[in-house]
Amino acid sequence: MTKSAINVLTQIGAYSDAENAKDSSGIRHGKGKMRNRRYINRKGPLIVYEIEDAKLVKAFRNIPGVEICNVERLNLLKLAPGGHLGRFVIWTKSAFERLDSIYGSFENKSEKKKRYVLPMAKMVNADLARIINSDEVQSVVGPIKKEVKRVPMKKNPLKNLKIIYN
Repeated sequence: MTKSAINVLTQIGAYSDAENAKDSSGIRHGKGKMRNRRYINRKGPLIVYEIEDAKLVKAFRNIPGVEICNVERLNLLKLAPGGHLGRFVIWTKSAFERLDSIYGSFENKSEKKKRYVLPMAKMVNADLARIINSDEVQSVVGPIKKEVKRVPMKKNPLKNLKIIYN
């Protein structure tokens, strides 16, 4: 089973990422070694599946560097480990289709989660530099302050005798 899983990863082009994650194993710097966190390594690809008793789980769980996760139990720490977005995630077709029933869409409510609403985008146009430099914003904003008033540093007269005699 695992041999066929490795073949699938090679066809997708994901096996090199799994190999890099496996080869990156090293010893942690600092005192974490004494606190049972001795070894660290990078995260490899994450495979998201839907069916619980799938053969896929048994095939991929033994490959070092590859993690598997059920779509019902998606976790932000698995999708973006360390708060860094952009992990390489491989979705099965059934898991990707199941997302709408779990989280809903902007038109339909979620079937699984009660009172859950998808977060809406705060900005329609995310090009912030273009918005700031637009004529509408620049006409309202005041001019650039060239001269900055700096408060002189207070000197201690007990240590600095020049202040007393001036």
